[in-house]
Parts: sequence; C-alpha cells; structure tokens
Amino acid sequence: MPEDLSLAGDGPCAAQGELREIRLLLPEDLARAYQRCTWMIIHETGRDQLEVMAEMVRDFLVKNGC
Repeated sequence: MPEDLSLAGDGPCAAQGELREIRLLLPEDLARAYQRCTWMIIHETGRDQLEVMAEMVRDFLVKNGC
C-alpha cells in the first residue's frame, strides 16, 4: 500500500487533507493524451499538479452525475 500523501502547502489542495492514490489502466494513446493535457494545464496556469488532477477528476464526476 502506498504511503499517505498529504500536502503541507497553502494551496487549494492543502485543505483537502489526506489524499488517496487511484490507478487507471488506459490504452497507450489515452495515457499519453492525459499526460500531455495535464502538463499543458500545469505549465499554462502555473497551478499545482495535484490541484489539476483533482479538478479533472471532479469535473469528470460532476459531468457524469456522480
């Protein structure tokens, strides 16, 4: 089991407390597209990687009514 990951910073993710790792198994082309997309968002906005990941998952869940 991976160690607990928590943020010590002051960013939006810091207020979320304990973070859990999830793993997605994707075809290679989708995995590359995901990595490229998150990289672009991080570098264009200067936001934290964990913040971008959380937002992408949150958007997916809202879009699908979860």
